Amino acid sequence: MKEEIIQKIHNCIISGTFISPAISKRSKDSIFESVPHELVSKYQNEGWSVQKEYKTATRMKRLKPLDMAFEDEVWTMLAKMGFTFLNKDRNFRLPYSDNTNLTQQIDIFAADDETILIVECKSTAGDPKQSSFKETIEAIGGKKEGVLTTIRQLFPSCKHKVKFILATKNYYLSAQDTQRLENYGIIHFDEEIIKYYTDLTKHLGVSAKYQLLGSLFDGQIIPELDNKIPAIRGKMGGHTYYSFSIEPEKLLKIGYVLHRNKANKKMMPTYQRLIKKTRLKAIQEFVEDGGFFPNSIIININADGRSLKFDQAANQEDNHISRIGILHLPKKYRSAYIIDGQHRLYGYADSEYKSKNCIPVVAFVNLDRKEQVQLFMQINENQKPVPKNLRNTLNSDLLWNSDNKNEQIKALKLQLALSLGEELNSPLYDRIIIGENAKTSTRCITIDTIRIGLDRGNFFGTFEKNAIKIDGTFYKGDNESTFDKIFPFLIACFNHIKTHLPGEWAKGDSGDGFLTINGNIESLLRLFSDIIDHLVKTKEINPKSDSIDRIFNEVSFYLDPLIDFYRGLPVEEKLEIKKSYGVGGRTKVWRTLQKEINKQRPDFSPEGLDRYWKDEDKRFNEESFKFIRDIETFMKEDFKCRLENSYGEQWFRTGVPKAVYDKTHALAAEKNYEEKTDKYTPWDCLTLIDYRRIATYGSNWRDLFEKYYTKPGEEKIGNKEAKTEWMQKLEKIRNNNFHSYSVKEEEYNFLLELYEWLIDQKVSNDLD
Repeated sequence: MKEEIIQKIHNCIISGTFISPAISKRSKDSIFESVPHELVSKYQNEGWSVQKEYKTATRMKRLKPLDMAFEDEVWTMLAKMGFTFLNKDRNFRLPYSDNTNLTQQIDIFAADDETILIVECKSTAGDPKQSSFKETIEAIGGKKEGVLTTIRQLFPSCKHKVKFILATKNYYLSAQDTQRLENYGIIHFDEEIIKYYTDLTKHLGVSAKYQLLGSLFDGQIIPELDNKIPAIRGKMGGHTYYSFSIEPEKLLKIGYVLHRNKANKKMMPTYQRLIKKTRLKAIQEFVEDGGFFPNSIIININADGRSLKFDQAANQEDNHISRIGILHLPKKYRSAYIIDGQHRLYGYADSEYKSKNCIPVVAFVNLDRKEQVQLFMQINENQKPVPKNLRNTLNSDLLWNSDNKNEQIKALKLQLALSLGEELNSPLYDRIIIGENAKTSTRCITIDTIRIGLDRGNFFGTFEKNAIKIDGTFYKGDNESTFDKIFPFLIACFNHIKTHLPGEWAKGDSGDGFLTINGNIESLLRLFSDIIDHLVKTKEINPKSDSIDRIFNEVSFYLDPLIDFYRGLPVEEKLEIKKSYGVGGRTKVWRTLQKEINKQRPDFSPEGLDRYWKDEDKRFNEESFKFIRDIETFMKEDFKCRLENSYGEQWFRTGVPKAVYDKTHALAAEKNYEEKTDKYTPWDCLTLIDYRRIATYGSNWRDLFEKYYTKPGEEKIGNKEAKTEWMQKLEKIRNNNFHSYSVKEEEYNFLLELYEWLIDQKVSNDLD
């Protein structure tokens, strides 16, 4: 390649002091341009706005297009990681053939003395979607060797490790595209991975690059690393370990933290809590103020199953198991997994003491991932307990290959929960709280909810020791094949509901949001299982062998009534679902969904549905009727007694409002006339609301009733009208037809409160 072409390319690369202002520019969400005043209107019509007017020009700004914003996001991340050579702008091109006129546009070029990254960026707006990247991948792959030849000519004195990356936002790849990337040796970064490394860079600065390089170049040599370290070799728990002190910067280069994130998805199980910036800052300040940590960092060294080279010293103490010598650490990226002490290690990352201090280390060798997780959990259970949600996350990996079938199935359910929350093509993507992710208004579903919902269905069956007791509809004998079958089915079911109810789906648990909260999601999972059970019995569907398209085509017929139900749900009923706590509450939601399908699809009648509603609908009625009857009897006698004692023989005429007096006399006369009897008196014809009118008539409330008929807890709520509203509520419940009406739980609890106050006298007000 001609020198002038090489120089031309170098001129399109920035380094040194030019990087910082470029970071500042690319970090902004807008682009800026100074234009002559006469062009302002033209720019405004194209979406620009005026930022500031100057004497000879106007500074305009506009939000960056989505593709530019995403490219800048990735570029900025790599720049902040410490890559020292980067493309100047979007017009960076590299020749890929002997004909230097044939060039490939490169979105992002990032290099340091050892590494070069070539990144192609693709982004789209809206919800994640699948798209074909066949042409893009084949274009990169086909020109890859030519680009590598150009790079070698650009940097003849360096032997760079080069990686090609396809970075995407709001896309998930097809299986075919994933295979194409693998065939060409191209790495895929989605927005989750970009976000992870962006956040990590905010916390760790340039040291985050080692975490990235560890992922990209797993197992490759770090040539400049001084890997010899004085150490003691010993035995602990049946494992060989090495104890030594090392400069933090050396461990940072080979160290790797197994955070639970999509960047490390293929390295399961990943067990570490995400590094907290506040803790790192505190540690850095502590160290720079002269502080130190005498407790050891715990690591596992991956030596690919081989022993580490250990030059044993000549002079040893024979009576001891331990030996001293020189340990040869692997000179490889991602060879030391940090089991405990990540904050202590990375707290040194931006400190001048990273090369001046030593930190104590206990290093195990070739622990398998399960042993690492168990050690992590043991350490942390003795310090800060591992949160339940993180433990669930870990168990999805720990129990996957357990000898116990029930543990295997538990791991399968947990992995389904994690995948539903982590996969871009899932309607529940970022809706499930995973690891130590914070709860938000939309990320509000727990892993346990998914597990319990799957537990209560018949997808997998039940097991006795290692034998199948009851065969499940989707279980194929092992976790892998069962997961591959049921996961797309669950996605299809949830997607059906999301597609038809996008507004409700988007709410999460904010406001009257009820669709994607724990109780409803658990109920939906149980319902999906019910529908499959029904179809297996009636349609001869075989979920283990039939295609997902065929299965879901039948399932959707039974899901459609739910769409109608959810769409027409009043706010108060949404809130009722939202407040359905506990086993009983969630069972009611599940049975409600079954009932709604049954209304439109009578053939769908799951076992126990009719009996549940027969029992449920009237379960409070009998006792509630007794409460009302006893309260009425009490008030009839007590009111009469108090009126007689106060007003004497004329109590009814004097102590009762005229409207009540007239009405009750008329009713008594009418009843006696119809039944040809004289047994009914006006007092027998009082309603509960009449008692309220009597209690608040004249001075009756102050003189006769306030002390005895102010409901406990309502002593300070207001006037006599407010204090007697409970009588109005009692009347409303009393007037319902108990043969057709189902007393609600809240109404029952209200009646129970009245009964314990007025009849049992278990409670009293503060007016006594």
